[in-house]
Amino acid sequence: MRLDKSRSSRNVEDRRANGPRLSGGKIGLGTIVLALVAMYFGVDPSVVLNLAEGPTPAPQSQPVPASDAQGQTIAKILGETEDVWRDIFAKQTNGSYRDPVLVLYRGSTPTACGAGQSAMGPFYCPADQKLYIDLGFFTEMEHAMGVKGNFAPAYVIAHEVGHHVQNQLDMMRRVDEARRSGSASQARQASVRLELQADCYAGIWANHADAQRQILEPGDIRSALDAAQAVGDDTLQKQSQGYVVPDSFTHGSSQQRMAWFMEGYKTGQLKMCDTFSRPDPKLG
Repeated sequence: MRLDKSRSSRNVEDRRANGPRLSGGKIGLGTIVLALVAMYFGVDPSVVLNLAEGPTPAPQSQPVPASDAQGQTIAKILGETEDVWRDIFAKQTNGSYRDPVLVLYRGSTPTACGAGQSAMGPFYCPADQKLYIDLGFFTEMEHAMGVKGNFAPAYVIAHEVGHHVQNQLDMMRRVDEARRSGSASQARQASVRLELQADCYAGIWANHADAQRQILEPGDIRSALDAAQAVGDDTLQKQSQGYVVPDSFTHGSSQQRMAWFMEGYKTGQLKMCDTFSRPDPKLG
């Protein structure tokens, strides 16, 4: 991934100096698998993140140090998403894109959706329109999940930004209403469709970012697909319990997640990411 033409976003809060605010904080594969089966990439984190038992002190944030190469890369990836989605909103929705904030933290941190912990993986909180990431997750993703390549973190961030896009397009509110009014099965289906749409939006971002600033290098799309495969419900269930229960999926199979990312990447069009109009989320 080439970011030499990319600008760094100013919408990054670095809370890592605060340290863990809750017990735990160490990321392990077993913890990740169990947490991600229930809620990976945090569409409705209020259910899972509501761990705090009382008021939590306001976190102290600071800019990402210039010497922090990984943090600076994250800021550039976020800057790429901002530039791309502003352009897409202007051309495809006749609206204006509002940038989210990306919070870097270590171990745990308070959010408007409750208390977030690194063991849950990256997540988006619609209540404060912020993305939360413990950078240790990317190391674990490479070493424990076997996902190689420097584009995998970009896919993760782009997926979370995809949830922010959904929030602005009012998709998340409508899905939350459907969850509350429907059966448990319907709620799971709605979650799957929302997650697959965020994967498709991540693909749209890759399409436009490369067209505008040629960020992709050989192997980058393969890296994104490997990351999508690693977090499919079927893959996670096999790792955690040794068998697959399709009726319990909340995020989509590995094949579905890869297919929807490629749908966005190949077309670059929001209208092609309408997972909700399909009789059954595709494909594979």
